[in-house]
Amino acid sequence: MGRTAQLDGSHDRKRGILVIVQNLPVPFDRRVWLECQALTAAGYSVSVICPKGPQDPKEAVLDGVTLYKYRPYAAGTSKVTFVGEYLYSFAVTAWLTAKAWRRYRFDVLQACNPPDIFWPIALVLRRLAGVRFVFDQHDLCPELYESRFDGGSRTLHRALLVLEWCTYQSAHHVIVTNDSYHQVALNRGGRLDRDVTIVRTGPEPDRLHAGPPEPELRRGRSHLVAYLGVMGPQDGVDLAVRAAEHIVHQLGRRDISFKLMGSGDSFAQLVALRDELGLADYVEFTGRVPDETVARILSTADVGLCPDPKNSLNDVSTMNKTMEYMAFAVPIVAFDLRETRVSAGDAAVYARPNEVADLARLVLELIDDEPRRRSMGELGRARVVDSLAWAHQRGNYVGVYDSLTNRVPAVLEPLPPLAQGH
Repeated sequence: MGRTAQLDGSHDRKRGILVIVQNLPVPFDRRVWLECQALTAAGYSVSVICPKGPQDPKEAVLDGVTLYKYRPYAAGTSKVTFVGEYLYSFAVTAWLTAKAWRRYRFDVLQACNPPDIFWPIALVLRRLAGVRFVFDQHDLCPELYESRFDGGSRTLHRALLVLEWCTYQSAHHVIVTNDSYHQVALNRGGRLDRDVTIVRTGPEPDRLHAGPPEPELRRGRSHLVAYLGVMGPQDGVDLAVRAAEHIVHQLGRRDISFKLMGSGDSFAQLVALRDELGLADYVEFTGRVPDETVARILSTADVGLCPDPKNSLNDVSTMNKTMEYMAFAVPIVAFDLRETRVSAGDAAVYARPNEVADLARLVLELIDDEPRRRSMGELGRARVVDSLAWAHQRGNYVGVYDSLTNRVPAVLEPLPPLAQGH
């Protein structure tokens, strides 16, 4: 059985974990970086394969984690580039996996999705060397495809369902981010409950907390509304821009500035939409900004926007921005999505799904009700500290690896601060 015999706890070598990430560089991917830090704190040797960020080296060791990085695929918006990105990512990841294997014989391979394409690599390592395979499911790829391409090709959708099923079936264990994904793993993936663990993407309240507001960030106005996150076709930032237009031009409110932080495939189109709607003086797109800038803006913001439209993906997905707004005690305006309600509870108000005017109405209700904003912010912050923070999640995460490697659980110390900004 090759390496299987080495996982019985009878030797002293550090257990090795290789983590595969395709859609974001590490440590920019907050969830994966927290996972890596939790594993290293527990005594594991951790390596990561991921795309490069701007100015990233091909190889580096950061806080004890070995990073192997490749040039990211030049993403487009067509279905052809969607398939091309998968093929390119698979090939370069397979090559770097072989490189990592030659340097250190890891015991567990963790593949984070999207996409659901790395199970053949895991199967080869599983069958030839007894390597365990963990599927860390961040998204539902068939639903992601539908939301990104407005339904898309039925053939490609079926192919994505097959890839997802193969990934489920190849894994020794599945990690999911919420209860909705847990049910998908059981029902669509055919997994047993004992083989699926929920590990939510919780923020770190000791690091993410409000500081003094900086009025100059409001750009001479009384109030600030903020957005933080990815700007792709499925993220609804266009709805946030249209809500700003409704507030400024149709309702005549000139006392609110909007700062939209982040980037993505739709960034250029969103800037063009802002300019077309005559909002250049009111809506600022910052692009990706460092953690310090995020903290300054969220410490000043009166409202945090979650404009994700209701669809088969967003309704069952946990939004990281929701958690970060709550950590900074920022009240939230969101469309009424199932998992957003699970995360935010009474720290948010919920607009009718996909209705821009209702989103705008609720923004103004909160802007004009400072005591309510303060109360909602305090509720959100308490919810993060008491139940949603990463400190409440990482024990379950590390426990998966302790179980797979028959390892005596380590005592987890507090994690160091995140090494990179947004």
